[in-house]
Amino acid sequence: MAGGHVSNENHSNETEQFATHDASDVNILDAILVRIGEFGRYQMFNYILLCIPMIFNAFQSISYVFTASPVVYRCNITQCDSPNSQYWEAWVNFTIPHKDFNPDQCHRYVFESPIGKQSSVPSSPYCVPENFDSTRQEKCGKDFKFRDEEYTISNDFGFFCSEEWKLNMVGTINNVGQFIGIPLGGLLADRYGRRTMLAIGGFLSSIMGIIRSFSPNYYMFLSFELLDMVVGSTLFPTSFLLAIELVGPKRRVAAATIITIFYSLGEALLGVLAGQFQNWRVLLRVLYIPAAVHIFFLVLLPESVRWLLSQRKEEQAIAILRRAARVNKRSLSDSSLQQLVQSNKEKLAESNETTYPIRNAFKRFSWRIANCSLCWFTHTLIALGLSLNSVNLGGNKYNNFMLNGLVQVPGLILPLFIMNSLGRRTSLCGSMLVCAVCIGASIIFGKNGHATELTLFLIGKFAITCSFQVLYFFTSEIFPTNVRNSLLSLCSMIGRIGSMIAPQTPLLANYYEFAPQLLFASFGLVSGFLTLFFPETANKSLPTTMDEASNLSGKSKGKDERDEDI
Repeated sequence: MAGGHVSNENHSNETEQFATHDASDVNILDAILVRIGEFGRYQMFNYILLCIPMIFNAFQSISYVFTASPVVYRCNITQCDSPNSQYWEAWVNFTIPHKDFNPDQCHRYVFESPIGKQSSVPSSPYCVPENFDSTRQEKCGKDFKFRDEEYTISNDFGFFCSEEWKLNMVGTINNVGQFIGIPLGGLLADRYGRRTMLAIGGFLSSIMGIIRSFSPNYYMFLSFELLDMVVGSTLFPTSFLLAIELVGPKRRVAAATIITIFYSLGEALLGVLAGQFQNWRVLLRVLYIPAAVHIFFLVLLPESVRWLLSQRKEEQAIAILRRAARVNKRSLSDSSLQQLVQSNKEKLAESNETTYPIRNAFKRFSWRIANCSLCWFTHTLIALGLSLNSVNLGGNKYNNFMLNGLVQVPGLILPLFIMNSLGRRTSLCGSMLVCAVCIGASIIFGKNGHATELTLFLIGKFAITCSFQVLYFFTSEIFPTNVRNSLLSLCSMIGRIGSMIAPQTPLLANYYEFAPQLLFASFGLVSGFLTLFFPETANKSLPTTMDEASNLSGKSKGKDERDEDI
């Protein structure tokens, strides 16, 4: 995608246009971006690079679905099983009770040996229905037979029956790491630069994942799962902000869509790779060794121009803009750059803000931050809950997970058509309500068959993906530049509480079968309606200062008026 065409006449009138507009009437940086090409070859090259951390972040965030997956097993019946026997054998029907047409994983029928004789010999003559009391059950021993070739930490570390909760704990610990790492990475990115944190965080994550693949026990595995997300969870928000901060206002929705689509494709690719490499140690090495390329981003990627300006590093920002103009084959006058520097200095001076005014941001945007945090909590709770449930829909779980990733792609594309026409608020509210209705409908109609359940699941996942895309974009627009990464990361951090809870929600089904769905639908409805209290940001420039962010509730410019300003 290339930036919009600008005629030679407009190029020659560039200085005059900048001179006729006061800095308060137009965002000069946005006007420069339009001039050099809103989404030209320079930006496209950066996006190709930024797709890499988005894919790897998908691997990091949810690989535990397969590495810590429960496996399908049954008791080893010593009177019947031999080293060569399979999961399904004819005598399983009279030796093991069944649940939902499958052998019980943790119980067997009591064996009653003939008087005076004992037998533990495999396939002995005592493996007959008369010797197993179907009215009495007992717990399995420590030996099991497995249905599939899948090898996870479940059968590696021996987590069966009463110890399966340790598998769910991995997902919670993963999100605890994100809870710590996302705000920490955001603070460091706002202090030291987006590019620096992206490169170092991605490289350290690669190291953590490789070490984790050699874990000799559960606690080492859990520790490095936590450390992996502490250092690597900032990849998504940092890549996202780098992707949108160097494109023009008319291309930001497209830019956000392009970069986030690759996260969903990363999830789909994870399903493919997990199906090919069913040993959890091998899978981790396949996922994490290539991630070491992040260290080269220190050389290949430019720093965020908006961040440089917010840090008063105008010379570096100008150098990047000149290079972008040269690569995009556009002209850029010295006077426009000088006016950008002057305007930036005036804005920073007039705003009377420090270079890191996080405390002031909390005072001025407390309700906005609280509402945003609730919205993030709801999205992570529902989105992760649906992703985890995708492997339980029946059929091949690897294909189900791949489908779960692919169905997100149209959900990411839809905002391109509705965010500007309907506005950010309406798009966010509407898609959240659709998701909540689908989840609620699954309680009533889910038992009508696999097709109905799958259809409701896909629509719900599509809708929550659409609203999540709008939310991510929305959050990056309602806060000023010098705290944008920090507050985006803060809201995302609060959201991780939802994803910490999501792996534990199946436990609610022990009290009421549809309790998880009721929880998801309730949060979706409440938070969906609360989004109507956000300010509308469609067709408005990204706010640089606190005052600009506070004034977002004012009247937005129409398309024609905006084009005239540019």
